[in-house]
Amino acid sequence: MDKIIEIRHLKKNFGSVEVLKDINFSVGKGEVVCIIGASGSGKSTLLRCINLLELPTSGEILYHGRNILDGAMSTAEYRAKMGMVFQQFNLFNNLTVLGNCVVGQVKVLKRDPQKAREIATRYLEQVGMAGYINAKPSQISGGQKQRVAIARALSMEPEAMLFAEPTSALDPEMVGEVLKVMKSLAHSGLTMLVVTHEMAFARDVADRVVFMDDGVIVEEGSPQVIFNNPTQERTRVFLKRILEE
Repeated sequence: MDKIIEIRHLKKNFGSVEVLKDINFSVGKGEVVCIIGASGSGKSTLLRCINLLELPTSGEILYHGRNILDGAMSTAEYRAKMGMVFQQFNLFNNLTVLGNCVVGQVKVLKRDPQKAREIATRYLEQVGMAGYINAKPSQISGGQKQRVAIARALSMEPEAMLFAEPTSALDPEMVGEVLKVMKSLAHSGLTMLVVTHEMAFARDVADRVVFMDDGVIVEEGSPQVIFNNPTQERTRVFLKRILEE
């Protein structure tokens, strides 16, 4: 399998606290990988390191075999290949829904504005938000904002999409609409790395599930193995607690 991202011996310290301890894993082209674990396990920090929002303390992040931490390509160029969807949407409140999906294409990819609008409109249609192109973020719901954020990331036509707990800031009734969009993206063959608390999504949609605890990858495998027959006691304890909740 063609590896888009490969992480080798990645460590991240905040002062004297070691948040990531020797992380090794990869994401192949077209693969959907879900990272699960309790709050504070390091999963969101790992995603932020992969997108260079945090600089790792040591280790390598390989993009198609090139270590991006040694300056193999510019941060902006690399980030354009990694679509990122945040927990808090991070939309520009002064721009319309369409404007949010156009601005990055024009500024970063130097696309013609008309072409950028066509691409943005196509992805807004895909996530069910084409009817809101002239709305401002303050005029739409949380679930709608997150769908716009997904369309914005897709408009950059990235090679992989990184999702940082995309439903955890949403009201329960809005979670479903966002997960539905993510499921359809997963089935379209898009490469996705998803940090999530949604166990049903991880079980039903992921090709591979990674369980993190205390800054390490405790175990990884198919959803069937992780959810039905985990080998590690820490995984069993976590899932029992989560599924009982």
